[in-house]
Amino acid sequence: MRRSRTVYWITTAIVCSVMVFSAINFNLRNPLGPMKGAFAHLGLPDYFRIELTVAKILGVLALLMPNVPYKIREFAYFGFGITLVSASIAHFSSGDRLMFIVDPLIFLSLLIVSYRTNPARQVQLSR
Repeated sequence: MRRSRTVYWITTAIVCSVMVFSAINFNLRNPLGPMKGAFAHLGLPDYFRIELTVAKILGVLALLMPNVPYKIREFAYFGFGITLVSASIAHFSSGDRLMFIVDPLIFLSLLIVSYRTNPARQVQLSR
């Protein structure tokens, strides 16, 4: 049980860190940074960047705050899963290098581990 909880917190921290980093990076308008023109390159409208930022911040809060209903956490996991799969597909469709296609899938695997080891999920399964 203790090991499962440790794995949960490590994977959740990594996934949430990636989501916060990407949300901040989407909005930093750094002309030298890797995100400059990324949404245009992927064929996505600029307003989608703002929607993704808000959704990622809300999802991170749902996963990290205590006493959040389990269904809300499930929506956050599902939303992050959709985001990561969509990112991989968008990079593949744009002809990006393999690294950009595989990176979201690596974080998806960490997200799945976080979901499977979630203590609240264990309580729901035992009911």
